[in-house]
Amino acid sequence: MNILLKSATISAPSNTSIHNKKRDIHIKNGKIEKIASRITPANGTKEIKLDNLHVSIGWFDTSVSFGEPGFEERETLENGLKVASKSGFTDILLNPNTNPIPDTGSDIVFLKNSANSTITNLHPLGALTVKSKSEALAELFDMQTMGAVGFYDFKKPISNSNLLKIALLYAQNFNGLVFSYPEDVAIKGKGTVNEGEVSTRLGLKGVPALSEELQIARDLYVLEYTGGKLHIPTISTAGAVKLITEAKKKGLDVTTSVALHNICLTDSELESFDTSFKVKPPLRTTKNNKALLKGLLNGTIDYITADHRPIDIEEKRVEFDNAAYGTIGLESAFGALNNLIGLEDTVNCLTKGRARFNIPLPQIEEGVLANLTLFNPDGEHTFNYDNILSKSKNAIFLNRKLKGKVYGSINNDKMVLNV
Repeated sequence: MNILLKSATISAPSNTSIHNKKRDIHIKNGKIEKIASRITPANGTKEIKLDNLHVSIGWFDTSVSFGEPGFEERETLENGLKVASKSGFTDILLNPNTNPIPDTGSDIVFLKNSANSTITNLHPLGALTVKSKSEALAELFDMQTMGAVGFYDFKKPISNSNLLKIALLYAQNFNGLVFSYPEDVAIKGKGTVNEGEVSTRLGLKGVPALSEELQIARDLYVLEYTGGKLHIPTISTAGAVKLITEAKKKGLDVTTSVALHNICLTDSELESFDTSFKVKPPLRTTKNNKALLKGLLNGTIDYITADHRPIDIEEKRVEFDNAAYGTIGLESAFGALNNLIGLEDTVNCLTKGRARFNIPLPQIEEGVLANLTLFNPDGEHTFNYDNILSKSKNAIFLNRKLKGKVYGSINNDKMVLNV
């Protein structure tokens, strides 16, 4: 690959000499050869000229699901990684919710090998317990040796407190990261949506905030006892933000994330009984959204995620109680977040946090491998079916106004553009 990005506004807060400056960027054989105000292309160099082109280091998402192996009708690894790269994400954590569930070293090798020649780097999560049944620990050390970056029973809480204790103690031997989904199943019961005025009026079974907060409180008590590294994915309540804030003040090694739709949307969307809005954790209230947004911007919440989860049409076009949870979100993530918090905070949220998972942080400087996202932060558009790149179409942001456009990404000596 031999390309020249012309007049790109560079977003690189750690490098003040080029941050928010317009520069030409010459990339050859996967490396950034030169950054300058004006570069005259040599023969054989492909010039890339795009309207209001902006460039940052490649974006990163901590919660992405596809389908393969086992659920290829939802999404394949090949197309899912293509969706990620076209949406600007050059690194993703892949959730362990396939069939079979990846709970051995060989499963991790299969997933890594499936992404050998892709633009987007796939970083697999292994199951915490065998078949994610929350009964016995899986082969954690072997999986980490083969490339797993953490251990997670996807969207399944660890009901056995002693199992969480043992996992945190054991994983310290090899600096492993334990995930614990925040849900008390007894409190949740048969609930599917946020417990409140909307659920009561619509006659839908509610999930109280207590279900999430009680589990988080337990997890943090166990973490304080054992030590180790804990990640609590996709919190959704103001009380959860408060608990994480207090834990970090104590010095506990805990991180957390929030799904983008849990900041942008509320349970008022449920009035239509549209199963696109059936997600886990559920959409909650404006009060919770404001607390989550504040927590994200002040650093209490470490990551924002699209929580991308393709679901085929047969599992969504059913009665609300019987519909599967989940929404796709990679394609709409930048536009929705940029519309909510503006460019600088958006780029910060989409690029930070790789170190937690031992993933190298890209840089924009001469002589390093190019790992870049190309985008235009301006312009409003309505997200519609034509913008969906995934095999599944369960998009929670469908028909909503988004801001900006992703042009594509560059990584691993490859480039993909949406133009």
